[in-house]
Amino acid sequence: MVFYPPPWVPKLPFDPPDSVTIGEFMRNEIYGRRPISKSRNPFTCGLTGKTYTAIESYQRSDEIAKALSKIMGWQPNADSPWDKVIAVFSFNTIDYLSVLHAVHRLSGIATPANVAYSASELAHQLRSSGAKALFTCVPVLETALQAAKAVGIPEDKVFIMDLPNQTQKPPFKTVDDLVELGRSLPDLEPLRWVKGQGARQVAFLCYSSGTSGLPKAVMISHRNVIANTMQYCLFEDVSRKKFGIDTQVTLGLLPFSHIYGLVVVAHSATWRGDEVIVLPKFELTEYLRAIERFKINHLLLVPPIVVRMLSSKDLLKKYDLSSVRMIFTGAAPLGKETAEEVVRLYPNWRLGQGYGMTESSTVVCSTSEHDICPGTSGSLVPGTRAKVIDQDGKEITEYGKPGELLVQSPSVTLGYLNNEKATAEAFIWDEDGRWLRTGDEVIVTKADSGYEHITIVDRLKELIKVKGHQVAPAELEAHLLTHPAVDDCAVIAVPDERDGEVPKAFVVTPASMASRNKEEVAAEIIKHVRDHKAHYKWLKGGIEFIDAVPKSPSGKILRRLLRDKEREARRAKGAKL
Repeated sequence: MVFYPPPWVPKLPFDPPDSVTIGEFMRNEIYGRRPISKSRNPFTCGLTGKTYTAIESYQRSDEIAKALSKIMGWQPNADSPWDKVIAVFSFNTIDYLSVLHAVHRLSGIATPANVAYSASELAHQLRSSGAKALFTCVPVLETALQAAKAVGIPEDKVFIMDLPNQTQKPPFKTVDDLVELGRSLPDLEPLRWVKGQGARQVAFLCYSSGTSGLPKAVMISHRNVIANTMQYCLFEDVSRKKFGIDTQVTLGLLPFSHIYGLVVVAHSATWRGDEVIVLPKFELTEYLRAIERFKINHLLLVPPIVVRMLSSKDLLKKYDLSSVRMIFTGAAPLGKETAEEVVRLYPNWRLGQGYGMTESSTVVCSTSEHDICPGTSGSLVPGTRAKVIDQDGKEITEYGKPGELLVQSPSVTLGYLNNEKATAEAFIWDEDGRWLRTGDEVIVTKADSGYEHITIVDRLKELIKVKGHQVAPAELEAHLLTHPAVDDCAVIAVPDERDGEVPKAFVVTPASMASRNKEEVAAEIIKHVRDHKAHYKWLKGGIEFIDAVPKSPSGKILRRLLRDKEREARRAKGAKL
């Protein structure tokens, strides 16, 4: 049985353009964006109030493109896009999107990197993507330079994103320097793209943790992002019209390096004329101050931030949050009790969830403000079809029965870079076409409204979701096995009040370690992870020593048994399950 969007969801007015860059789609009103004359300034700094109009943002992007063309020796219509890959390893800034679109103006590829990465993790992304240059910022400059050196990117190809209140002036060209250089250069020749090029050509290489090994590069085409921008905005327009919302002020806190922040916030919000208040990172007081100062209406968050707010109610009372109309959460399920507590605290706020992934170039289903069903991730967005299959691959046709979600959408991406095996496993074909296997277990139900909603039940891929970040257990396990005190191991997710989930390791030590103090060994192993991995991959759930890791006859780790063991231990202690 194929599931479709509810009847109230409008159909896409036309096929998403397949022959233009994302930047051209974002600025050209013929493709349906809100008229620029009626749009708010797209990006405003939430700390300083610095802002650019839409026209100024486009001009800055054009100047950056001209400067990069001069420095890198690249021309828009020469060479392969794979010869023109640029990485961005930075906190959010009001120029972030301008830089990405400048790369596209040269028919290049941008690869945003998680600012929490260690030098070795960033080096993996730079190396595997083939990046030739790197944009970064002062707070993570040391990490960026280590990674750039490791892969052979020279320092004159490292550029600095300007952050608010930045006092240090590093000896590298900044974005403002590139803009100034671009103003002195002639205009670039127009791109000469053929029909369908935007559907085939990679715009972004975004890294997904997957289920094993190092993060994999997801190839996201220009049309993928264009399609999901149209899908999400069209879906939201229904409730916005119903509630008389013209344009609004949206929070830009989620990292623009993450697909959620990149497409839902940076592209979709600004395409429909909203203003995005950009914060470089989460700090509760600055976050609340920005809501009050800029009268933010729409909070796009991850569940741990909601939990943090609820644990800081006294601080919340000090700020005027009356402008908030809607909280939207994604990247991980929001607990029903947490959602109910938010609504009790702020009865005028509406709260919804959405679901998507890097491989779907974000939103698959979302909650409309006029059809909120607590605990679900809402309904399918326009142009999306879904199937639910059981363990034997048979389609589930009834409501309320769990199975794996398969998705078909113009936003479903091209596959994984240089990984045919993973691509073949995740993107499959049948008589109905090409489908994305999400690896997530869902149920489809009918809400009281009579419309179908999707609820995420469990993750078949077993990713650990730490405050919006994804951690592959296999990656941590491979790293743990490089420590002499680890003979075998398994990593699972355990609940954490602040971060939602955190990794916990079950470790088998070699016989030679039997006489050693277990607390000392645990401390060494924890330090081993802290020294080499991003902070969200640290073993904040601790280490438990066991005699043997439970495995199937084929050698697969039976994490379910370890989760059951952890659940029983927590139940005995009266801890949160």
